[in-house]
Amino acid sequence: MEPSRRAFAEGARGFMHPDEGMALHQAACDLEVDGPLLEVGSYCGKSSVYLGDAAQAQGRLLFALDHHRGSEENQPGWEWHEPDLVDPAVGLIDTLPHFRRTVYEAGLEGSVVALVGDSVAIAQNWSTPLAFLFIDGGHGTEPAHADYENWVPHVAIGGRLAIHDVFPNPADGGRPPYEIYCRAMASGAFRENPVTGSLRVLTRVAPGI
Repeated sequence: MEPSRRAFAEGARGFMHPDEGMALHQAACDLEVDGPLLEVGSYCGKSSVYLGDAAQAQGRLLFALDHHRGSEENQPGWEWHEPDLVDPAVGLIDTLPHFRRTVYEAGLEGSVVALVGDSVAIAQNWSTPLAFLFIDGGHGTEPAHADYENWVPHVAIGGRLAIHDVFPNPADGGRPPYEIYCRAMASGAFRENPVTGSLRVLTRVAPGI
């Protein structure tokens, strides 16, 4: 990743540590199967820069999926709420303008395609095998497991599944990302790659979820 874009990614708005971002980028650069990349949960575009840079370098596309209304923990009254992300005209969070600006300023508009809508609805109408899937959407039990169940079947053999905010110790963070990581490992369909912070990267070695 070129130094200027790396610095931009590290300064972009989001909740990913730079070490995790670079590990995500490297995992997406090492792909040996055909197909696009897809992330569930783009927020303001920080992870999209790490993944988009990898996609651009390989002549691939990154599909960045988010409804842009904020996850449960980003709503008014919650700990991680950011008031300036609320659209005053409708009273709802809208991160799409911030995401689009981030992608534009990173020079990645030709490699990052925004998918704006419900994750499950889009997954159920998706048919292209994925070389890389990054799950970092809603961290509640229902949305996290729904993202896993609907998107993981699209990961090609030899492709990779990355999951963010995986905390084995309950005191460190919420359980659903850890639960879906455990589901992937228990399935026998994935092999774990080196761990960086709360990021887990797995390689698909067999069918199944």
